[in-house]
Amino acid sequence: METILTPEAEKFIEEWNSPPPYVIARTSGSTGTPKEIQLQKTDMRASAKATIKFFGLHSGSWLHLPLSPDYIAGKMQIVRALESGAALTVEEASNRPLSDLSLNSGRRISLLPVVPSQVSGVLSSGFADRIDNMIIGGAPLAPVDEQRIIGSGIPSFATYGMTETCSHVALRRLGSECFSALPGFSFSTDPRGCLVISSETMSFGRLVTNDIVELDSPQTFRWRGRIDNVINSGGLKISPEEIEKKIARLFPDGTSFYITSRPSDRWGEEAVLVTDMPGPTDNLMAMIEAEVGHLRAPKALIFDPYIQRTSSKKIIRRKF
Repeated sequence: METILTPEAEKFIEEWNSPPPYVIARTSGSTGTPKEIQLQKTDMRASAKATIKFFGLHSGSWLHLPLSPDYIAGKMQIVRALESGAALTVEEASNRPLSDLSLNSGRRISLLPVVPSQVSGVLSSGFADRIDNMIIGGAPLAPVDEQRIIGSGIPSFATYGMTETCSHVALRRLGSECFSALPGFSFSTDPRGCLVISSETMSFGRLVTNDIVELDSPQTFRWRGRIDNVINSGGLKISPEEIEKKIARLFPDGTSFYITSRPSDRWGEEAVLVTDMPGPTDNLMAMIEAEVGHLRAPKALIFDPYIQRTSSKKIIRRKF
């Protein structure tokens, strides 16, 4: 199979083959203002080799990229192809990935990285039965989409990682709650209960995150949410991400919502629900309280038809 590249991909490969020992990458901006950082090429190679080993990629594999090489997920898929010798095809990023690929070749896609907004396009592309492995990152995956992917039969994994770690350091097979370390990584927690990443192969050696986790072993953890988002309501610590996961099934497909906080004279701060879904809400709030309990249930609903997202489609959480 011939290599097919976009101008963006060709530009990145030129940067990769240039003399400097680093490449420039942009953070997603999900936890602050997006910024440019330097990533060591030795780290990117180490990360690529970990993924290559995990999925058993080789010179006979086919890697396809429907994401922009401007961001770390796109850059790393290209590096994986270069390091493994696999065939590489790249398309312009859109919500209709794979739509221009020919079904006549009979080839199987060995590894396909996507973001949640591309899932529907993948499932309707005609390639669902020709994908050996799909990895989904960039933003949380809605439970309904997770079930659709599982039902499709595509072996799929949610990723955990960040630009600073050169993409993912752990993967969660859909249908499981547990993230497992890639080769060369191990995990612990700090006194806050936040994940600490240790690596034998990356230059950072040890990286403290703001992600609250339940550690099952040095190789496995369950993600619970960001400590930055925890709401302290009268001494009760509420994790918005855990509440959102429990109530997602109560919202129609395509609805955006999130849990955030506002000041409270009685509790210091209290949880509120923000959604772009109009209409009567009394029954919804009662169902949410039944699902999560009175103490953790949001105390008000705020309608916002213009919920903002980052470039990687993560919701930008406002405080009120």
